[in-house]
Amino acid sequence: MTGIASAFRVLAATAAALLAFSAATPAAQAKTEPKAPEEFVALRSVDPTIIQEMRYPTGHNFLGEPVDGYRQSLCILTRPAAQALHRAQMRLLRQGYSLKVYDCYRPQRAVDHFVRWAEDLDDEAMKGEFYPRVDKTRLFTDGYIAEKSGHSRGSTVDLTLVRLPAAPTRPYLPGEQLVPCDAPQAERFPDNSVDMGTGFDCFDTLSHTDDPRIQGVQRANRQFLKTALTDAGFVNLAEEWWHYTFKPEPFPDTYFDFPVARRSVAGR
Repeated sequence: MTGIASAFRVLAATAAALLAFSAATPAAQAKTEPKAPEEFVALRSVDPTIIQEMRYPTGHNFLGEPVDGYRQSLCILTRPAAQALHRAQMRLLRQGYSLKVYDCYRPQRAVDHFVRWAEDLDDEAMKGEFYPRVDKTRLFTDGYIAEKSGHSRGSTVDLTLVRLPAAPTRPYLPGEQLVPCDAPQAERFPDNSVDMGTGFDCFDTLSHTDDPRIQGVQRANRQFLKTALTDAGFVNLAEEWWHYTFKPEPFPDTYFDFPVARRSVAGR
C-alpha cells in the first residue's frame, strides 16, 4: 500500500507540474506586440471633430477584405501631424467643411498584405471599383503598390473634404455591385465627401492631383483641400489627390509595425 500511495503522490505531483507548465508556457512564449512610441497619438484625442471613415479595417477597399494589422477603426498619427490636421480643421470648420480621414498610420504588416494581394493575379474581386482601367500586372510598375509606404512612418494621411452638415454614409455591403471609381459622383459609392473627380484609392491617372482632365468644381475642390493642408504644413503626393505627409516628419526613416489598436496608444 505504501508503494501504491507513493506512486500516486508522484503522479499527482507530475500532473500538477504539467498543468503549471502548460498554463505558464503560452504567456512565456507569447510574442509581445510592439506599441507605438510616445510621439504617436490617436487623432480623436487631438481633434474629435474630424470625421473618420477608416477603410482598411473593413471590406470596402481594393483588397475586398480587412487588412492585416488593423485591429480597430482608428486613426493614429504622430503628434505633430495630428496637431497640424487640427489646425487645418479649425479653419475648414469656419468655412462650412470638415476633413474626413480614410487612412492614417499603416503598419508594415498591412503593406506586406498589399504586396501579397498584388502578386495574386487571380484575385480581382474589387477591380470593378478601384482599378477598372488598370491591368493588375502593372500595379507595381505603375507605382500603385510598393513594398514600403510613407504611412508606416506615421505622418502620412489619406483624406478628403465633407460639406457640413455631413450626410450619413450608408454601410458598404459585401458583394454589392461595384461602380468604377472614375464614374460620375452620383453613381459612385456615396461616402458623403465633396466631388474630387474620382473616389478614394482610385488606381488611375485621373487621381493625379493636377490631372488636366479634372476641371470645374472637381478641380476647385482638390485645390481647396491642397491649400488648407499645405498651409498647415503638409505636402501632397502628386499622384494621389487624397495623400498628404506632414513635414518635417518626426520619423523620416523608420517604418513601424505596431497594430492599429487603442492599446497601441493607450492614454494618448
